Amino acid sequence: MIFDTHAHYDDEQFNDDRDSMLSSMKEEGVGLIVNIGASLESSEESIKLAKNYDFVYAAVGVHPDNVGELEVGGNFDRLCNLARQDKVVTIGEIGLDYHWMEQPKEVQAKWFKQQLSLARELGKPVNIHSRDAAEDTLKIIQRERAGDMGGIIHCFSYSVELALEYVKMGFCIGIGGVVTFKNAKKLKEVVNAIPLERLVLETDCPYLAPEPNRGKRNSSLYLSYVANTIATIKNVTVDEVIETTWKNGKNVYRIEG
Repeated sequence: MIFDTHAHYDDEQFNDDRDSMLSSMKEEGVGLIVNIGASLESSEESIKLAKNYDFVYAAVGVHPDNVGELEVGGNFDRLCNLARQDKVVTIGEIGLDYHWMEQPKEVQAKWFKQQLSLARELGKPVNIHSRDAAEDTLKIIQRERAGDMGGIIHCFSYSVELALEYVKMGFCIGIGGVVTFKNAKKLKEVVNAIPLERLVLETDCPYLAPEPNRGKRNSSLYLSYVANTIATIKNVTVDEVIETTWKNGKNVYRIEG
């Protein structure tokens, strides 16, 4: 069975067919999904989805673009309370994003550290978002000893050397639809260099659909294309990729059974 370690089924793009799509997952070979929080609202919605579907788990966290909402009094306490709910398996997605610069760097860093501290307090792994912020993300993760908690570097987009550094610290590397793109040479090199035991599958749906569906709404049903590409790169069977990444996802999120 396929494990989608990073999805956003609370997104409005699924408003018309969310239940029918999620209800079809198991028969289509998708056995587990973690729905990821990117704001307080989406964290709450992730918990609701986890309560409604036995194979869905929740992540609670505030994306760096949205950390301004944590500057409002009481909102971090609200996040802490959400993180203690049943079926919350990780704190995420959290990190740094210097692409759009929706929030000042110092505000992003402040709440990245605070959310890492929350993960440490609760003994949960983390799901890390990092875009155009390689150096600062690494520095914070090292200083905060985030490798102690473990987790996933989501939608990895940096060098082989940095991927290996994260693996050495105990992180898994999240691989999604981008690896199927013809121009994704750097990510293919990362997949080739990283042990299969440190890779996990993810969609980031409804975004980043793989070839041949690039540009369309993404879903966990397309992860077979990602698994096929990884299998080709690493010269193993697709079944081995699916089985190994299934185990990896359950291990990193500490999901039993």
